[in-house]
Amino acid sequence: MLKSGKKRVSAKVRKRTTERTTKTIMKNKCLKLLNFLLYTFVLFFLCNIFAFNRIVKEGIPQIFLYLLGALSYIWIHIFPLFFPLRPKTVRLKVCADGCWLLILFLSSTGLSLTFFLLGCLGLLPMGTPLSEPKFWLVNSLLAVLLEALVFWNGMIRVYSSSVQLGIRIRVAGIVCGMIPVAHLIVLGIIIRTAVKEAAFENEKILQNECRCGQQICATKYPVLMVHGVFFRDFHYFNYWGRIPKELEKNGARIFYGNHQSAAAIADSGRELAGRILQIIRETGCEKVNIIAHSKGGLDVRAALQLPGIAEHVASLTTVSTPHRGCEFADYLLTKIPSRQQAGIAKAYNAALRKLGDPDPDFLGAVKDLTASACLEFNQRTPDIPGVLYQSIGTKLNKAAGGRFPLSFTYVLAKHFDGANDGLVGQKSFPWGSDYRFLTVKGTRGISHGDMIDLNRENLPEFDVREFYVQLVADLKKKGF
Repeated sequence: MLKSGKKRVSAKVRKRTTERTTKTIMKNKCLKLLNFLLYTFVLFFLCNIFAFNRIVKEGIPQIFLYLLGALSYIWIHIFPLFFPLRPKTVRLKVCADGCWLLILFLSSTGLSLTFFLLGCLGLLPMGTPLSEPKFWLVNSLLAVLLEALVFWNGMIRVYSSSVQLGIRIRVAGIVCGMIPVAHLIVLGIIIRTAVKEAAFENEKILQNECRCGQQICATKYPVLMVHGVFFRDFHYFNYWGRIPKELEKNGARIFYGNHQSAAAIADSGRELAGRILQIIRETGCEKVNIIAHSKGGLDVRAALQLPGIAEHVASLTTVSTPHRGCEFADYLLTKIPSRQQAGIAKAYNAALRKLGDPDPDFLGAVKDLTASACLEFNQRTPDIPGVLYQSIGTKLNKAAGGRFPLSFTYVLAKHFDGANDGLVGQKSFPWGSDYRFLTVKGTRGISHGDMIDLNRENLPEFDVREFYVQLVADLKKKGF
């Protein structure tokens, strides 16, 4: 009886909470709408203040009207958004305010244009543009100037604060800025992208605040994140994008492999073995949970074969790892002449030495990723008892869904390996006791780079940061 009573009380509490939440949402929507209508009308009024002055000149002193107009215009530029639940960070506030300024610009410009057309048709009480050209010229110039200031205020805010606009949209905005119709289309894309970003990022902040006390990613053992081939763990450009910070906000302890960008699997395995032992010595933790991307998964599997390493590893989660190699790599190595291969390798190795790699081996890394090499590797690298092995793979739905060079390699991988993430074929991903294959509807898909947040892009149907939060939270639930 008590249990059922508690359930009834809990249901009532949830119902009341839901009702209050719904009312709050509706209230804020109404406030937003009223705010939008009020600001639009005020800006429209200010842009055509000379014309409106003729209508109200008998009732309001001109100096008072102009003073009120100037103060209102300044207020709009400083506080373009006036309703509760403002964005949680300065960057998001700047982005959201910039979007509202651009929306106000569009709406008030539309009203001003309609106002001017009505004046041309003689439907306004202060005369037509044709009968008083000087008056309407001054009014129009003032409207253009004031609207332009609002537009550029909004654009500067959005361009300086938005991450999701990226280079392509920014360049399109600059190129199409003076092209009729096209500039409106691009402006709509800019506003939509920035609005979604501000809302999405703000929601993530609120989500993390709500579960802050739970520390859902505070695993028993720290997390070691291992990068893939041709990248390094740079301080100023994190290989894993925004993922590590999101994990740390939820209680995770994060470490990095810090191994070379390119080397044979055996060499990378020895480097990672040393890194694992270093973490154990410095932190006093008994083991680590490893999340490895791409070739990094093969490197860790090699490290686990070395004496004294497996006992310090609780779990290995491989993400987008070519456990069975890439058949198109076999094809390229047979088609590209050895002399050209050596030239490419020499240039790459020289560049990476300047960036800190002591002994990079471009060809050694590439050859170990072929299907034939991985077949041999798997035969001599059995799973270690006591270590949890699990794997994750994704699918890119079409070439255009991935950024270059994945848009190019996708075609090659599809020809040789079938469905793929832009580099690795679907059949190459599975390894261990638990395998998850991720895909989304539509033309975009999830690419090899998306799984490390390479482009810092918010995908509509896949939140990569939350995916890793839940991944690590699951490790915690399993006792790791």
